[in-house]
Amino acid sequence: MKPMPWDAPAYRRTLLRTAAALPFAGFTGVALESSAAAADGPGLPDFAPVPAAAIGPELNDSGYFVGRIGGSLHWVTDGFYQAMFLSTREGVVLVDAPPTIGHNLLRAIAEVTRANGRPAKVTHLVYSHSHADHSGASSILGKDVVRIGHVECRRLLLRANDPNRPAPTVTFEDHYTLEVGGERLELAYHGPNHSPDNVFVYAPEHRTLMVVDILYPGWVPFKNIAVSQDIPAWLRAQDIAMGYPWRTLVGGHLGRLGVRADGDLQRAYMADLEASTRASMDLDPQPYFDKYGPQGNSWAIFKTYLDAVAVRAAAPVAAKYTGVLAAADVFTLDNAATLVESFRIDAGLLGPFGTRP
Repeated sequence: MKPMPWDAPAYRRTLLRTAAALPFAGFTGVALESSAAAADGPGLPDFAPVPAAAIGPELNDSGYFVGRIGGSLHWVTDGFYQAMFLSTREGVVLVDAPPTIGHNLLRAIAEVTRANGRPAKVTHLVYSHSHADHSGASSILGKDVVRIGHVECRRLLLRANDPNRPAPTVTFEDHYTLEVGGERLELAYHGPNHSPDNVFVYAPEHRTLMVVDILYPGWVPFKNIAVSQDIPAWLRAQDIAMGYPWRTLVGGHLGRLGVRADGDLQRAYMADLEASTRASMDLDPQPYFDKYGPQGNSWAIFKTYLDAVAVRAAAPVAAKYTGVLAAADVFTLDNAATLVESFRIDAGLLGPFGTRP
């Protein structure tokens, strides 16, 4: 995708001016954009160019890229999502079936197996987790494929009753080793994080880890900290992922593979955002109570105050990482807002909504 032109210095000045004014004015906007961008044709904001280091390989005419990680291990991307597969002498082991890649998964597998002379049939599908954006093309593989996932993945998919995502028939609770055609994958569950069933998939021979929606090579995490269901556990999952001895990361999203420096950079971004959020939670609440208290509008007090804390927290972090991590100007506010709520609910940092003295 071609990035849109954007004036980074102007953005930083606008955002910092907005944050500086927050104690004296209610926050009503949610987009981090310049005033000029808001006046553009259809009202769509401009964002910072994507750093060259975040951009993946060029897609082919069918809209995908397939590449070798090492030996029989390959990956596929459409620039938005990623899958991984092992081409073995007994068939193909696929990890995830994102619907945006869809039938291009089969085209990519056919491309690889034509070249190496191995079977193109997918015999096993590993679900990283149950979410439809990573598993919604499972049905195109047919009924005979062996589907493998965490026990919670099975429960969630049975509840969903989605014909595009048949529930796994092989499940595990903590660890599972899959061996097919002389190849091996080690599956491990380290507790809930992004989802209740998200697992780590490690290919030891290739020193490659696939863990989805935890690390985003070259980019900031997706909005609301990857729309994760357990924020403290998601934060810990970054460290768990970095504890594996991998050289190559398949993160499940966007256009390129990861290296260890990507994990270090994301953890630095999140550490800065955590620190900025904690420091911003001492924002004076009085203007928000004064404005909306006489109206009896309790939700307006909460909304404007918490939004203001998030903007104050996001401003310096977005400025620091714009041009370093792609989309720092797009999702840092959403990620800060999620941290604000997690700090309140999970860590007990209630601010003006704490125990009345």
